[in-house]
Amino acid sequence: MTQSTCVIAGGGPAGAMLALLLARAGVQVTLLEKHADFLRDFRGDTIHPSTLQILDELGLAEEFHRMPHRKVDKLTLKTDDSTTRIADLSRLPGKYRYIAFVPQWDFLNLLTEAAGRHPNFRLVMEAEVHGVIREGDAVRGVRYRDPSGEHELRADLTVAADGRHSDVRRAAGLVPVEHGAPMDVVWFRLPRRSDDPDGTFLRVSAGHLMVSINRESYWQLAYVIPKGGFDDLRSRGIEALREPVARLLPHLADRVDLIVGFEDVSVLSVALNRLRRWHRPGLLVIGDAAHAMSPVFGVGINLAVQDAVAAANLLGGPLAAGAEIPESLLARVQRRRVPPTVVTQFAQRAVQNLLIRPALSARSRPVRMPHDLTRVPVLAPLARRFVGLGVLPEHVESPVFSHPV
Repeated sequence: MTQSTCVIAGGGPAGAMLALLLARAGVQVTLLEKHADFLRDFRGDTIHPSTLQILDELGLAEEFHRMPHRKVDKLTLKTDDSTTRIADLSRLPGKYRYIAFVPQWDFLNLLTEAAGRHPNFRLVMEAEVHGVIREGDAVRGVRYRDPSGEHELRADLTVAADGRHSDVRRAAGLVPVEHGAPMDVVWFRLPRRSDDPDGTFLRVSAGHLMVSINRESYWQLAYVIPKGGFDDLRSRGIEALREPVARLLPHLADRVDLIVGFEDVSVLSVALNRLRRWHRPGLLVIGDAAHAMSPVFGVGINLAVQDAVAAANLLGGPLAAGAEIPESLLARVQRRRVPPTVVTQFAQRAVQNLLIRPALSARSRPVRMPHDLTRVPVLAPLARRFVGLGVLPEHVESPVFSHPV
């Protein structure tokens, strides 16, 4: 059995950012990631201005921008007969006025490599957490397995950042409240050519909805289907996917045959939920484990990062000082992060009901919108701040007690 001041289950955005911030504060922290590397088929690759600002505060913005990325400052919705500009981030206040599209594995490598410059940080890959260590009502660490066998790791604080299907959350008996989602998402990619359109946009038609993301050398494409509808799509054969792609995005019609079969796609089962309680004695739940977000607005990574910053701001000092962490302090993290979570999920549910649900029904027409929402008074500045900065954006206030080696 080994010991750490803090153990974090899950090396996604929330876990990796929290590990970096705590290591920076001088806390002995162990990050457990169940995969062998970060090179998985992540969907959440949108780094918003709120996260760019945090990277800037950590001195990582220049390193981040050296990675291959694409900047997008205008968000567009295209229907069968019109185009609507829905947000213009170039008018945001502050230094960062765009969304950066970066593969999530590059982002996670950036964070964990920065954390690794501190001697009190340990990253364990291929470490699958499957249970918690209990002392009465309190959680005192985790049980995990890796290629060398079964292990126990005791800790003063355990953090569940292991995603929407969190094993730690389940082991602690915490069950999220489901708020529902009308869709799932089929993800795939097709080559991009130099004469293709340049932008990233949302394409809506009666019965169909797609997201098209320009990745320079290829298109990352999301075909939105009714909830639980993938088996039906697959039963109709691969042409049932190729045909709407070619019709909605005519510039790709000459290459949809490159979608050979359904083995070339991945499916995201969309969930929208949150815990009523994010903590137990000795345990804190953050990120998707605390609140699964809809892909609407692409804010999932950024909400997770904000959770981590808030947690580090409140817990970094006490953990570094060796103080016992009362559950009341963990409850403060939840109180800090619940309002932005609730507001964001409310907005996501509104978009799901007003735009996505009608779009997925062939019998109804999508909501008609003005050609340029960025010129609508009050709504335009609210929309760009909401998408770019979020609700109650956090800033790094955690202490810096250790120095990189």
